[in-house]
Amino acid sequence: MLAIPVPFIVSMLFGLLAITLYFRFSHQAKMACLFLGLCALTTAMVGLRWTFQLSIFTIAQPILASMIPIVAWYTFAHVSRSHKRFPIKHYIVPFYVIISASTQFWLKLPLDEALTLIYVGYGIALIRISAKETPLLNVSLGNWEGVKKAENIAGWMLIFSALTDTCMSLDFAFNQGTWSLYILTIAHLILLPVLSIAVIIAGINIPEQEQDQTNENSFEDKEFNVPPIMTVERAKEITELLDSKIRQDSLYLDPELTLAKLTRKLGVPAKQISIAVNQTHGQNISRFINAYRVKHAKQALVTSRAPVTQIFMNSGFQTKSNFNREFSRVTGMTPTDYRKHNLKPDNH
Repeated sequence: MLAIPVPFIVSMLFGLLAITLYFRFSHQAKMACLFLGLCALTTAMVGLRWTFQLSIFTIAQPILASMIPIVAWYTFAHVSRSHKRFPIKHYIVPFYVIISASTQFWLKLPLDEALTLIYVGYGIALIRISAKETPLLNVSLGNWEGVKKAENIAGWMLIFSALTDTCMSLDFAFNQGTWSLYILTIAHLILLPVLSIAVIIAGINIPEQEQDQTNENSFEDKEFNVPPIMTVERAKEITELLDSKIRQDSLYLDPELTLAKLTRKLGVPAKQISIAVNQTHGQNISRFINAYRVKHAKQALVTSRAPVTQIFMNSGFQTKSNFNREFSRVTGMTPTDYRKHNLKPDNH
């Protein structure tokens, strides 16, 4: 039989990671640190529940567990909007779990089934959102695809968690819990770490807010009243304004450029910018900005002998993998191959 200390080890690792993340990315990673802290408490509570069999731990563990998908969802929701308030409707779930767990000995309200539905529901919500072209207001434009993938993975991990809970319930029903510790260990070693990594990716890709930023809520309040299609004239007007501002101020060279920043600089709601770029150029705002960065990098590759690493950093990209992917998408070749084929004779 596997030893139960595994949850305590995982809990300690979550705690250390949360502390490290907070000191390195204190502003960007607040939600990610909160999520890691919640995971640390939940896994520790699982260990305490299985080790001491006390009713207080039996009540606390499902309550903490019910909050994990909600905090994960909120972290990803925050990258799309700047609203800091937590919607009241999401308090209903943990409130029900608190009532159910506290009265389980006499009311016996459905608890395991409720937890399964919570994880499945939020998992499906994250997967559906990740599949849509939703503007990520607060994410660096160069990291949109990475955050979208992380959101999708987080959704599947929540569904996997629901499947794990179902397997444990079936194991107790038919095998007296013979395989429960193995199932629990696999969940702690795979599910929560992968889910946490996905949440961290979303958290650290939210740049620190400018100290002198203006209030953008006046634009964002109009966001969701904007129709998905706008007139050709309006779309052209916005994209011309955007192109002019980008060229004039070389905005694409800012590696932490976000849609929120563009909104403040143009005085145009974020969703209108996103719709206009999609209608006019047939691509999202992230790829639109990356095209400027690739153009800048192409010029540097053929006019200088600077290393590729320096060039991609000077062009506004944050990671080499993102630079290589976007460069290949735009040019059809790697940066090294492009330089070999186009380097001017006097730069050899």
